[in-house]
Amino acid sequence: MWDLPEFRILDLECGVVFIFRLFFLQVINDKWRNRAKEITYSEKNIYPPRGLIYDRNGKLLVSAEQVYDIMITPKEIGKTDTLKICNLFKLTKEELFEKIDNASKGYNVDYKPSIFIEAMPKEEYARISTNLKRFKGFKAIRTSQRGYPSHSAAHLLGYIRKISKEQYDTIVNLKNPYKKNDYIGITGLEKIYENELRGSRGKVYYLQDYAGNIKEEIDKEYAYPGYNLQTTIDLELQVLGEKLMKNKIGCIVAIEPKSGEILSMVSSPSYDPSLLSGKEFSANYRDLSRNDSLKPLLNRPVYNASYRPGSIFKLVQALIAMQHEVIRYNSSFVCNKAIIGCHSHEPPLNIGIAIKHSCNPYFYQVYKRLILKGINKNIFIDSRIGLEQWKKDVNSFGLGVKLDTDIPGVKSGRVPDVDFYDNKIDRGGGKNGYGKKRWAFSTIYSNSIGEGEIGVSPLQMANLAAIIANKGFYITPHLVKSIGNVENSNSDFYAKKLTNVASKYFTPVIDAMEQVVLDGTGKGAQVEGVSVCGKTGTVENKNFNDHSVFIAFAPKEDPKIAIAVYVEYGNWGGTWAAPIASVLIEYYLKRKLGEVGTIKKEKIEKAVILNKNSDFTF
Repeated sequence: MWDLPEFRILDLECGVVFIFRLFFLQVINDKWRNRAKEITYSEKNIYPPRGLIYDRNGKLLVSAEQVYDIMITPKEIGKTDTLKICNLFKLTKEELFEKIDNASKGYNVDYKPSIFIEAMPKEEYARISTNLKRFKGFKAIRTSQRGYPSHSAAHLLGYIRKISKEQYDTIVNLKNPYKKNDYIGITGLEKIYENELRGSRGKVYYLQDYAGNIKEEIDKEYAYPGYNLQTTIDLELQVLGEKLMKNKIGCIVAIEPKSGEILSMVSSPSYDPSLLSGKEFSANYRDLSRNDSLKPLLNRPVYNASYRPGSIFKLVQALIAMQHEVIRYNSSFVCNKAIIGCHSHEPPLNIGIAIKHSCNPYFYQVYKRLILKGINKNIFIDSRIGLEQWKKDVNSFGLGVKLDTDIPGVKSGRVPDVDFYDNKIDRGGGKNGYGKKRWAFSTIYSNSIGEGEIGVSPLQMANLAAIIANKGFYITPHLVKSIGNVENSNSDFYAKKLTNVASKYFTPVIDAMEQVVLDGTGKGAQVEGVSVCGKTGTVENKNFNDHSVFIAFAPKEDPKIAIAVYVEYGNWGGTWAAPIASVLIEYYLKRKLGEVGTIKKEKIEKAVILNKNSDFTF
């Protein structure tokens, strides 16, 4: 038999004591066993405030308003008084059961919280907050929804929504992953600058009792708010443009030529952006999308890239033709209405007069010289060579190419090329191309006056006005000046894009555009004390009113604003588009309207042009 040292006997005794104590706590005395059941480890997401959006002058465009998302975990509800729940939330039994059922569908599971009522205003939450704690499976999360102090600029700002199952399944963001109840930008700036605006979620880790009361906070990961955006938009100009376009179909785009900053982008008909924020989102969106005749959800400045430029395109034809020396400034052509229709005006003895009066036969001859240069004796081959070079030159004006801007949905439009005419596909999906060496200038001459197969967006037309104002270059049009306190770092927004035309050829075209406003088709664009340079366009429509189009920039020396206006079914370019442009130019440059400008504004606001055969007088 061994003798144990004294310290080992002591260890043995202590071990027996601890074993007995543990047995007592875990088996005989159930106090701590119950306590362990009552205290549970949990965690809670901290949702960061989404960044705000301001105009160029610091005026708030998009705010954050405090609201509450009511969450439900179906598995935790248990037996409860459904009538009391219905009364609390003012729901029918059918609505309640549908919401509970939806909380277990799609990417929702019954043992995790999901949305029961979204974006409840804080006043309504105050009414239910005390009673909400009485029902198991329900809780509230404080969050924010977008507010719109000016109730304007809906299309360019865009809207946010709870992330859909499809987005949740496909969007991979390892640094800042989405949760199923996160908001995400769907359109506009909210979509393009989603990563900057959304911020970074935080978490709190804590112990809570069976009643859901927090007993102890263990750890915390801080949430970081999203960055604020300062846009290039001039809010006052934007609001004025929306008023002028009320009860009309069309759009306005205004750009600062030297910087490419978009000053205003109006799409009409529009809507109050607050309609697509909060718990009434679905119903409001459904109503807006059902309006097939007016399509208020369309962002027309970029969505519609199939507008024909009309006579405005004659400016591009003149510039390219002078660059290739197929004409000179003093080149003259007879206004022969037998080859293409035209109105009566003084003889087009030079480019300036031809632009001033928008002479169709003149630019028919200009385009003919660009396409048929006599490089090949076969007119079919010669037309192919001419068209290929012409397309490259037109593309350098930002036409027929997709501008790399921060506006979602931008399209390239169309500048037809050789392949297009060889294999043209009609709207029915069938091919009706002419085939190789089976078309020539005589087939495509309508392009000469901006009709035919050319398609442009209003954004591209405003950019064209900026190019001419800059005498041969443009900065990519964009909407955001700075992110947080840092200038927008997209270098493409600050690089000069040069056209294929030398700057010296722009001067005579600019002089002609000034004459268009002083004594030509664009007199309605005159602004007292300001030299406005513009060009009207009348886009043809069969069987109903033509579209009224106008581009301009001002002042002539050191231009501060370039603008494009489209009024569908507005007839002549000088009838509606030119006066609208003049009001906006005057207000932007002077920050007020004179007597003539005020009269124009009042007449424009009263006009209703919403159908294909509007009957009106200016």
